[in-house]
Amino acid sequence: YFKDANPLDDLSRAAHVAAAHILAYLQLTQMAQMPTLRPPQNESDDGSMVLDAPTRSNLELVRALNGAPEGSLLAAIDMTVSPAGARALAQRLAAPLRGRAAIAARHAAIAFLVPNNELRDQIRLHLKQTPDMARAIARLGVGRASPRDLDHLRQGLAHARGVHRLLGTGDVLPQDLQDVSAALVEEYQAIDAFCDTLNTALVDEIPALARDGNFVRPDYHGGLDEARGLRDESRRVIAALQQQYSDATGIKALKIKYNGVLGYHIDVPIAHGDTLMRPPHQELFIHRQTLASAARFSTHELATLAGKISRAGETALALELDIFSALSREANALNASIMARASALAALDVSAALATLAQKRDWVCPHLYDDTRFDIRGGRHPVVEAALLKSGAPFIANDCQLNMPPAKNGENGEADAPDKSDRQAQILLLTGPNMAGKSTYLRQNALIAILAQMGSFVPAEAAHIGVIDRVFSRVGAADDLARGRSTFMVEMVETATILQQASPRALIILDEIGRGTATFDGLSIAWAVVEYLHETLRARALFATHYHELTALGGDLEGVANASLQVREHQGDLVFLHEVAAGAADRSYGIHVAQLAGLPAGVIARAREVLMLLEAQDTKSDLHGLSLMQARAEIGEAKEPKEDALRVALREADPDALTPRTALELLYRLKGLL
Repeated sequence: YFKDANPLDDLSRAAHVAAAHILAYLQLTQMAQMPTLRPPQNESDDGSMVLDAPTRSNLELVRALNGAPEGSLLAAIDMTVSPAGARALAQRLAAPLRGRAAIAARHAAIAFLVPNNELRDQIRLHLKQTPDMARAIARLGVGRASPRDLDHLRQGLAHARGVHRLLGTGDVLPQDLQDVSAALVEEYQAIDAFCDTLNTALVDEIPALARDGNFVRPDYHGGLDEARGLRDESRRVIAALQQQYSDATGIKALKIKYNGVLGYHIDVPIAHGDTLMRPPHQELFIHRQTLASAARFSTHELATLAGKISRAGETALALELDIFSALSREANALNASIMARASALAALDVSAALATLAQKRDWVCPHLYDDTRFDIRGGRHPVVEAALLKSGAPFIANDCQLNMPPAKNGENGEADAPDKSDRQAQILLLTGPNMAGKSTYLRQNALIAILAQMGSFVPAEAAHIGVIDRVFSRVGAADDLARGRSTFMVEMVETATILQQASPRALIILDEIGRGTATFDGLSIAWAVVEYLHETLRARALFATHYHELTALGGDLEGVANASLQVREHQGDLVFLHEVAAGAADRSYGIHVAQLAGLPAGVIARAREVLMLLEAQDTKSDLHGLSLMQARAEIGEAKEPKEDALRVALREADPDALTPRTALELLYRLKGLL
C-alpha cells in the first residue's frame, strides 16, 4: 500500500490494534465504498495543552453550562465566515498548542492581517462564498454525493484560486500564510484541468439529486444530446396527440397524463367515460381504469410512443449518471490536493476571523516564554465583555501576576536568575463577597491562557505567559447522582484529579474548595490543598475562598499572596467595584448579597441578629437551640446600652446652638459612644 517506508512502523502495538479496528469497522459499514484514508500519525507529547472534561465544562469553552452554544467562549470569538473555518476554530480551541514556535507562527499570521483591512476583507468575501469542499469530497469518496457536491468543488476551487491571487507569494508573508498560499496551488495543473472539465460538463443551476438528471450541459456528450432530443421530441408528440384526441372526441377536458402505475394514459371526467366506451370511439380507446371523478383510457399509438419516451429518458439518465461517476472518480483521484486547499482555506478563515476579532475588540498579541511567569495587564473576560458590548457597559479590567521574574529577559524568552529578595506570588488567594466577580476573574485568566496558546490575540492590555502544559479548573457546584456522587464528592474527585496530575507548568484555578461540608472540615481541606500546591506541585494557581482564615497563609508562605475584590457600602447598599486589589477582604458581605437576591425581610433581619451575636461573642460556637428571643436578649444586652446613649446624645444636640468649640466636643463625645 505504501510506495516508500511504511508509516505504520512508528506506531505502537496499541495504535496498530486501534487502526485495525477502525479499518474493520469501515469495511463492515461502508462495504465497497471505502472513504479515502490517510496514514495515522503520532502526536508529540508537547503538541497540545491538555484540558480535561471538567475544565472544558467549567470554563464553558464550546457550550455554556446550560448546554447551549450561546454564552460559550467559542460563540464569543467565532467570526469565521465558512463552515470549514468554524470547525477549524473549534479544533484549535479544543487543543491549544504547547510549542512556542507553532504558536508564534499563528500569532504572526494574525498580526499581518490586522492592519491589512482591505486584503482581509477581500479574503473573507471569497471565503464566505466558498462551499464546504471537505464535506463534498468526503461524500464523493463514499459514494453518497450528489451533483451539487461537484458544483461545490467547482466553486470552492475557483475561490481558492482567487484567494491565492490575493495572497501572492514571497517572503513578505508570515510562514503560516506562506504555507496557505503554497497549499492553494498544489498540483495546480491537474486541479485547473479538473475545474475546466467541471465548467464544461455541469450546468449553472444544479438539481439536488443525481436521479433527477439535467445537470450535464448540452453539447458535452453527443450520445446524451441524442437521447435528450428523442425524449424531448416525444414529449412534444404527446402534446400534439392530446390535442388530436380532444378534437376527435369533442372532449376539451381530455388530458394525457403520467403516473407510476399506468404510465402515460388518457384522462377524462367521469361524465365523458361512457362516450369513449361507445361507438365510434370504442375501437380506438382502450378502457384502463374508472375512478370516482375520472375515467382512464389508452391507445395503441400512445402505448408505442410511451415506450419510446421511457427508453429515451432512461438512456439519457443512465448517460448522465455515467458522466457523474466519471467526474466523481476524477475528483477522488485529486482528493489530497482538494483537501489541502480546503484545510488551507479553513486555516486562513480562522486567522482572518481572529484578526477581525482583535481589531474590533482591541485585543493584543501575547508573548510566550519558557519559564512559569503569568503576567496579565488589564485582562478582560472575553465572553462577559462581548455581552457587555451589546449594552454599551464597560468591562472592568484587572491585572494578574504570578511567578514574575524580577529581571528583564533575553530575546530567547528565558528568565534571568531571580533576585531572592523579590517575593514572587505562585498562588493568589482571592477573597471578597459573592457577586463581586471572583469567578469571572478566575475564568478570565484561564481563558486568556487558552486563547494565547491556541494562537489567538487576547483581551488584555499586555500578556506575558510562560507556556502552560495543562489548565485545570474546579469552579461551580454540581452533583452526579447517576454515579452516586454528591456535590461535595464531585468537588473532591475533581480536586484529587488536579492534585494528582498537575505539573509545575500547569495553571490551576480553584473556587471555594471545601464549601460542601462542615466549616472546620472544609477549612482544613482548603488549607491543606493550598499548602500542597505551594510545597509539592509548585504550580501557578488562583484560589478563591470565603475562608478568611486562609489569608494567614499569605504571610506565612513565601509564594502565597492575598488579593480581594473591592466593594463599597453606600447608604446601606453594597456596590460592587469589580476591581482586584492586593490584600485580603475584611468580610464576606453574605447577608448583603442574600438581600440582593430577594430573601424575605424577616430572614435578613434574623441573619443580622445572629451575625451580631456571633461577632459579639467572637466565636464560631454551635447555635443549635438558640431561640430568637434568646438571641435578641443577648444582642440587646451587648449592644443596646451604647446605642441608646448615642441616640440620646444625638436627640439632645441642637445643631443651631452649637459653637465651633461645642461642636468639636460633641463630635468627640459621640465617637466615644460608638
